[in-house]
Amino acid sequence: MAQSPEMRASDVDRDRVAAVLREHTAEGRITMDEFNERLEELYKSKTYGELARLTADLPDVDLRKRLAKVEPAPLAKPAGMHPGMKAAWSAWAAASAVNWVIWLIISLTSGDFIYPWPLWVMGPWGAILLVSTVFGGNPQQRKEPPSVH
Repeated sequence: MAQSPEMRASDVDRDRVAAVLREHTAEGRITMDEFNERLEELYKSKTYGELARLTADLPDVDLRKRLAKVEPAPLAKPAGMHPGMKAAWSAWAAASAVNWVIWLIISLTSGDFIYPWPLWVMGPWGAILLVSTVFGGNPQQRKEPPSVH
């Protein structure tokens, strides 16, 4: 059944016209001010004729094609270390450096070679980090379930 201009429009009809206006705004056919003015008129509209006047000067837009468009898959990111693992390695490096500086200061001020005790701080911690880095996998490479919008 054809819709006559005097027939009352529903909220769904208004939402469709709002989507068309948003699309034309995104494409640069109407300015934000025009969009806001038309949107204000849109929600005051009661009939199909009033809705049609809001888009009469704009080309037709097939929103079904717009919604069905599949966004291209994001480009694969180069395999890299997870940010959490980078932070763990940074903490390890900072703590190791501080311990080695303390060891060096003590060794120089005492005049004797002191046993390199920082190895006991950095060794086990570094070994655990190394195993986690090599065998822990990268959470960014795990496949996320597709989201439905």
